[in-house]
Amino acid sequence: MLQLSVFMENTSGTLTAVLGTLKENNIQLHAISVADTADYGICRMICDNPQKAFKVLEQNGVAASLSEIIVLEMKDVPGSAADLIALFAKSGLSIAYLYSFHYEGRQALAFRTDDREKAKEIITVNALKEIL
Repeated sequence: MLQLSVFMENTSGTLTAVLGTLKENNIQLHAISVADTADYGICRMICDNPQKAFKVLEQNGVAASLSEIIVLEMKDVPGSAADLIALFAKSGLSIAYLYSFHYEGRQALAFRTDDREKAKEIITVNALKEIL
């Protein structure tokens, strides 16, 4: 799954402009996460057309990148995220960041890890379901 990351100044109206650009280009967001510091923020998004989103933002002078993440379906009960992440931690995999969201009536956990191939093995061995 490709995730769009947008790097932006931490000023009023910046996020509105980015989201407005995506809206004007008929790009549907499925998930969004914003992390900020005093001066800048990173907005991570899962959308229906990440390549198009990247292109239109780039054309509008917005610094963005695309990266591979993993999105797993999880049970919508307390502790599901902890249980899933524990499977990866047991194998020594680091999680750089994660966020959860609902997608088409299902609970989803999106994350980036330091070893995508090893993560795929864990997903297969444990019969986990990737979505999106």
